[in-house]
Amino acid sequence: MRIYLLILAAFLFNSCSKKAENEPEKTFIKGVYGHPAALLDKGYRFDSLGVNAVFVRSISLNPSFYTTAKEQGVAVYVEFPTLNGKGYVEAHPDAWPIDEKGQPSPPADWFMGVCPTHPGFREFRSLQLREILKEYAVDGIFLDYVHWHAQFETKDPILPETCFCDRCTAIFGEEINKEIPGENITEKADWILSHEDNAWRKWRVDILNGWVEDMGKIVKAEQPQAKLGVFYCSWYPADYDSALYKTLGIDPMAFAQRADVLSPMLFHSMKKRPSSWVGEYVSWLGDFVVGGSSLQTWTLSLKETSDLPVQTDLNQFPSALIWPIVQAHNSPGTVSPEEFHQVLMEGSKSPALGIMMFSAESIAQEPAKIEVLKKFYRNKN
Repeated sequence: MRIYLLILAAFLFNSCSKKAENEPEKTFIKGVYGHPAALLDKGYRFDSLGVNAVFVRSISLNPSFYTTAKEQGVAVYVEFPTLNGKGYVEAHPDAWPIDEKGQPSPPADWFMGVCPTHPGFREFRSLQLREILKEYAVDGIFLDYVHWHAQFETKDPILPETCFCDRCTAIFGEEINKEIPGENITEKADWILSHEDNAWRKWRVDILNGWVEDMGKIVKAEQPQAKLGVFYCSWYPADYDSALYKTLGIDPMAFAQRADVLSPMLFHSMKKRPSSWVGEYVSWLGDFVVGGSSLQTWTLSLKETSDLPVQTDLNQFPSALIWPIVQAHNSPGTVSPEEFHQVLMEGSKSPALGIMMFSAESIAQEPAKIEVLKKFYRNKN
């Protein structure tokens, strides 16, 4: 009998432990993104606004802000501009993304990417990340710009084909165990897109997954309790001829398997979407990230749409949290206070366990939106 009771106790303890591990966090994240010090400069306090988390750009992080944020009891998450190459590619031309014509791909409006295989750039970003983590005890690092050179925060995205530099084509050739034929970049790019397009798209996705893994290892090595988050383009798999996977190189399921938090960028006004789209996307994302019920459908949908292999293990459902980021910023057009309230409501729908808004500096100039934020956050449990 004693042995039986011991076995039963161990079973119950193990079951309770697993239940605790699988339970979602009880604290709903209510965040502001960008340059949150703009709110402090206007005389607001994060705690009085109901804000319990700030998502601060790494260039805006400083000891004074960090200390104030912690004194006001908010979590500090740092945005990290992972594959934003602006400033770096100008100084390192061999890091410039190359298009299928063998030319340096021009800046995509305001954004300039980088070749993700450039070893010097990876070392550069790794050093920057370690420096942040050594100086500040953060609650998490959120990787931003985790995509190949392109721009998607607009109704009409800019989607160049990159990167066909000699380094990328050589690494890809090793991956498929073939020597890429061609006398120049144009001929090699043409052969790749004509003969190994599927393998090329998968390889590009794997390169980004490697970045998430490597940055995640640095975070966990320096601060094991810190969360790893990823901001990413909130397109459905078939949008823009499956450009999420084919051009940007993003597989959200792969990100969810490697990160603690997914933050889809639900900028409805920039993308000319209705407010209701925000809630619809959160629900869609939750179906397969939290419940897994739509994962197979999603995978098959992408295959049918673009005939691309999606390397996601259907037996390994990720447990990433969903913290969307919604738009309060007025450009393009105007986001009214009422519209801002609506997207906060939509983005907070289950299974989201947190939300943040873009951007702190924009609403700091609009008292009406401050009141919307304050009322919503203070009443949100």
